[in-house]
Amino acid sequence: MSTYQTEIEAESSEPKKQKSGFLSFIKDVLETLILAVLLFVGVNTVVARIRVDGESMEPTMASGEYVMVNRLSYRFGTPQRGDIIVFHFPRDPKEEYIKRVIGLPGDEVEVRNGQVYINGQPLSEPYLKVKMDYIGSWRIPAGQLFVLGDNRNNSSDSHDWGTVPMDYVVGKAALVYWPPTDWGIVGHVALATAVH
Repeated sequence: MSTYQTEIEAESSEPKKQKSGFLSFIKDVLETLILAVLLFVGVNTVVARIRVDGESMEPTMASGEYVMVNRLSYRFGTPQRGDIIVFHFPRDPKEEYIKRVIGLPGDEVEVRNGQVYINGQPLSEPYLKVKMDYIGSWRIPAGQLFVLGDNRNNSSDSHDWGTVPMDYVVGKAALVYWPPTDWGIVGHVALATAVH
């Protein structure tokens, strides 16, 4: 009699084990999916990605390169001259541009004789390969930035369409991650005006 009861108990517990194994598998899959979603959201909160289109940032960046952007870099600070930033294009905020910060709020930016002047002082820009072939002057309003591409004569930037509102800034370019041959930290240059 006791042998018979043991066999019945063994048979009845087997479907429970299969059912609990399946539920455990579903639970593991759900936990993995939730973790993946949380990581994705977390990474996208801190990091943006942009593809460089066009030649406006040459020779610093080439068309087709993919760049990681630090979204948190200006949470507790502000952009500085020489920072390479990604921002929403003021004329079409759905588009994102990448340029170098040249003028800060309150600055007087002037371009003459192929040289940028900030508040009357020439700006040292070692990354440039060509002189600018345009002239102009701009007073930078509060809460705005003046940005230029490094390929000055082939760049749609502040000298064409004006300043960038500070709240349009997505973040600071941090790392070129594609193609692998171009991998590296983005070179930000602390720009200083020359002293006479």
